[in-house]
Amino acid sequence: MLKIIIMFKKIPHTYTIISFIIVICAVLSWVVPAGEYARRQVEVNGSQRTVIADDSYHKVEASPQTWQVFSALLQGFEKQAGIIAFLLIIGGAFQVMNHSRAIDVGIFSFLRFTQRLERYSAVKKVGVNNLVISMVIFLFSMFGAVFGMSEETLAFVIIVVPLAISMGYDSITGLCMVYVAAHVGFAGAILNPFTIGIAQGLSDLPLFSGFEYRLFCWLLLTVVLIICVLSYANRVKTNPALSPMYQADEYWRKKGAGEMEQIAYTIPLASYIVYGLVLIVLVAFSLVYPVTVFSIGRVSVSLYAVPVCTLLFALSGWLGLRKSFHFFILTILAFTVLFLVIGVMGHGWYLPEISAIFLAMGILSGYAAGNQADGIIKLFLEGAKDILSAAIVVGLAGGIIQILQDGHVIDPILHVLAALMNEAGRVVSVGVMYLVQTLINIIIPSGSAKAALTMPIMAPFSDVIGISRQATVMAFQFGDGFTNMITPTSAVLMGALGIARIPYEVWVKWFVKMLLLFVILGFVLLIPAVVMELPGF
Repeated sequence: MLKIIIMFKKIPHTYTIISFIIVICAVLSWVVPAGEYARRQVEVNGSQRTVIADDSYHKVEASPQTWQVFSALLQGFEKQAGIIAFLLIIGGAFQVMNHSRAIDVGIFSFLRFTQRLERYSAVKKVGVNNLVISMVIFLFSMFGAVFGMSEETLAFVIIVVPLAISMGYDSITGLCMVYVAAHVGFAGAILNPFTIGIAQGLSDLPLFSGFEYRLFCWLLLTVVLIICVLSYANRVKTNPALSPMYQADEYWRKKGAGEMEQIAYTIPLASYIVYGLVLIVLVAFSLVYPVTVFSIGRVSVSLYAVPVCTLLFALSGWLGLRKSFHFFILTILAFTVLFLVIGVMGHGWYLPEISAIFLAMGILSGYAAGNQADGIIKLFLEGAKDILSAAIVVGLAGGIIQILQDGHVIDPILHVLAALMNEAGRVVSVGVMYLVQTLINIIIPSGSAKAALTMPIMAPFSDVIGISRQATVMAFQFGDGFTNMITPTSAVLMGALGIARIPYEVWVKWFVKMLLLFVILGFVLLIPAVVMELPGF
């Protein structure tokens, strides 16, 4: 354990790493011969995109960077201002919602429901515990894939770990059901604004395009995870001593999980007021936007999406209010995600609109829980403070790109790499991208930061070597997601392990084989994105 502590002390802070990289980039501007590619505007899926013109590389006058390492920081923050603001809003909004414990109640209700299914013979044959594990994994994987659940999993580790142990399993099974599931979903993201949204935005791609193949990848990764966890969990249930946590889990076996039920189910008057206001707004939007045209790949479908969702909200919101404000807040969360899909895919929403809907979600959740304006603001600031570090890293990463651009370093590096990787072939090239993203993730776990750091370089590079930018984004998301579950620089991982009382060395030894499986599977899933014509790619 002492060795591990010493190792952690030797790992520099992310800010230190980024600052060091900025200095290195400035030095490169003195060493690397300056050059540029010509850029041109092209239309892709109805939107304009800047791409590198073929065979346009030429030398330019050198522009060595010195004092610019300081001004580049401000320029980086200015360039990434939209993304930084978006991250802060997301952090604040979910902090307000999490304070209500609505998501806790949702998980409890879900698990109680699955237990009642045992009376059905078909379910009993499959095994209600197997069904519970599978459904919980699927649920959290979906959360990771849709809105990038990561830090939020910490609140559920302390719920699901004792639950898994009470079912006859161990703390590792419980951690896999929540933390690992969310991060596998994070890696196979479908609509995750922290990874897909930012990476595609920085790559000048339509937001959340390539949906069909991403959905397939996510489903496959989730199914593989379910199979792996069920296989391990059933072995542990048959012989508990096989678990490396058997003795340590005695803590949870003695503690029990009864205290998790101590939640007050009430319905404040404010919840009804919020329900009425939201319903009025949705009716107004239904009149303004009666028809929504969805474009998925080459297919376009017109639907009465907003009016139908308004009717569904009216019904589900009222049913939720009849139980408690927790269920009503869960309804707000569900329809936030639903309208996010409608807005992005049907109305061309981007960061301003997405930020607005999540901000509204947080404020409405706070009022529905009976909080006053000052209380909501306090909770929002706490959430924004928690994610401020990641937001600052995004700005710092923008400074790196600014130095590389002003020093005319990016294009010469792209030119050399393109010459080398053209000889290797497209499959090998995308594999190298995947490897680079995986290695970077070990020292910089923030997906948003890596997107801001790498995508402005990788995206034009993919143009040069003839690889779809969507494939490059997928290489980023796979490289960003899998190693999150083992890197010692991840505060979320260390927090989850601490809550579950699983030593880091025990976790690494147990998880490394599963990690290798997912890393290999990620590379296999990248191949069709390179060699096949997929919708949105």
